[in-house]
Amino acid sequence: QVHLVESGGGLVQAGGSLRLSCAASGSIFNINAMGWYRQAPGKRRELVAGITSGGVTNYADTVKGRFTISRDNAKNTVYLQMNSLKPEDTAVYYCNADVTIMVVTTTLSGDYWGQGTQVTVSS
Repeated sequence: QVHLVESGGGLVQAGGSLRLSCAASGSIFNINAMGWYRQAPGKRRELVAGITSGGVTNYADTVKGRFTISRDNAKNTVYLQMNSLKPEDTAVYYCNADVTIMVVTTTLSGDYWGQGTQVTVSS
């Protein structure tokens, strides 16, 4: 079993910054890609940023230049530094990870999600 636990959300004024963290724990053999998604009320969940195990990153156009994703492989943790926040960034942010676990003598890969953390940006 794998658990992803997010932290760092909260209320901030427009123009402010927040840093989200997501730590993975459990019977982890390897973590492949990790990413952050968000879902605003009445909208579909969307990819915010992703990062491969080798550190290659990609971002949604709406956050390029303002958000930075990074990871610490030794800690099984991914971060999202969010600067110059706007009211339209308000959403529940979810951590996602493609994790390979060891089951007896074989490995299995699966997609795991955190419980979500609320980010609210006031104007």
